[in-house]
This record gives sequence, C-alpha cells and structure tokens, in this order.
Amino acid sequence: MPVFQLPREPVFPPVQLADPSGLLAVGGDLSMPRLVEAYRLGIFPWYGPGEPILWWSPHPRFVLFPDELKVSRSMRQLLKKNLFRVTFDTAFTSVVDACRKPRPGNPETWITPEMREAYRELHQSGLAHSVEVWYGDTLAGGLYGVSLGTCFFGESMFSGMSNTSKVALIALVRQLRKLGFLLVDCQVHTTHLGSLGARFVSRSRFIELLQQGQERQTIRGNWGVLMNEPEPGNPIQGGHPASR
Repeated sequence: MPVFQLPREPVFPPVQLADPSGLLAVGGDLSMPRLVEAYRLGIFPWYGPGEPILWWSPHPRFVLFPDELKVSRSMRQLLKKNLFRVTFDTAFTSVVDACRKPRPGNPETWITPEMREAYRELHQSGLAHSVEVWYGDTLAGGLYGVSLGTCFFGESMFSGMSNTSKVALIALVRQLRKLGFLLVDCQVHTTHLGSLGARFVSRSRFIELLQQGQERQTIRGNWGVLMNEPEPGNPIQGGHPASR
C-alpha cells in the first residue's frame, strides 16, 4: 500500500489504508490542530531524529481497559509500603524530559525537540497530561499522554526507580476508572503494559471505541485540581511519602 504525503491542511487518509506495519502517512507538522485530529482518528506520530514526521495507525492496537487493570501481588505489596507520592500535571515538562533520556541499548530518542514543544503546547491547552511519581523530592517515575473524551492516549513513561512507571500507570487508571474513561491507548505491544492488563483489539474495533469515547466531553485543563486530593485507603495518591 502507498504511504501518503500529507498536505498543509490538518487532514489524514482513512486509517484502513495504513501499510501492514501500521504506517499511514508522512510529512505535515505537529501543530495542535493536526495532532488533535490525528488522535481523534486513531493516528499518532512516531519518528526518529533526522526522519520526516511519520504517522501510524497499527493493526491490531494495544489497549488497556480501566476495568481490566491487573495489579500483581508484588505491586500491591509495594504500594502498601507508602513509599511514593503521585501527582497529576505538576511537572509535565520534567516528565517529558525524563522520557527523552537515552535508555540502555537505545541511545537515541524519538521525542525530538519539536515533539517536546508540540506536547508542551497541548499541555498548556489542557489536552496533554502528566502523572508524576515522587520519592521524597525526587521525580522517580511518570508518564504523559493526551486525553480526548473518555480516551487517554499514552505517549511515553519512565522509571527512575524500579517499578515507578507502573506506579504511575496504576494511579492514572484508577482515576480514569472513577471518571468513566473507556480506554487507555497503549499503541503497540510491550510486555510491561501487557502485565498490567493491556490487550490487543482490531483497528476497526479501536476506531469504534474512539468514536464512542468522544461522545463525552473532554475533561480539559489542569488535572492536578481534579485528581491530586488523596483518597481514603489510597496511599500512593496525594499526601506525603513515608520518606519525608
């Protein structure tokens, strides 16, 4: 199948025309209107330094449904230790920068400077959000992504300490479940996310779910106001860690 060259207007070809790897289109820009349209249609940008902007819509799609979150016994034991404090939208840029850092075996990052600035703009507009995991005053883990309707599109996560990205995702999914969110888009398979309950759905089913999820109004703005109050019996959210 051909890979489409995008025009200046923020439009995309039908996702069913993506090639077998999920690559749909090339070019365009990372303007907020184009990014919002991409996520609305089930498309995301992913490319490396020196490459043109590549747009993807893989089949099948890896998705975590909030009601299917799996928390292992070892993770439950870790959370009960009350070592961490979890916040929302208090250090978005720091989370993105931590996700950009080279990782073992992968010295390059796909979060280019223009990608960083594009998601900062989405955050400032109230559409991109971060989850921060703190150990004392140290940012020990976190994730960020985009929210439209009742769909959250995960972009990247990091662990500065063992399992702290899982702590971030568990805290996020618990909150999204309370708010009636339909899904967390994990994009492509990883063992890490699979262990938390993510599974494959077909592209066509994913698009149906996106359309359903966008029937609800987007919770726009700083999620810290909405989510940073501690819940009874939830030691990882809000409050202060035991190490303080």
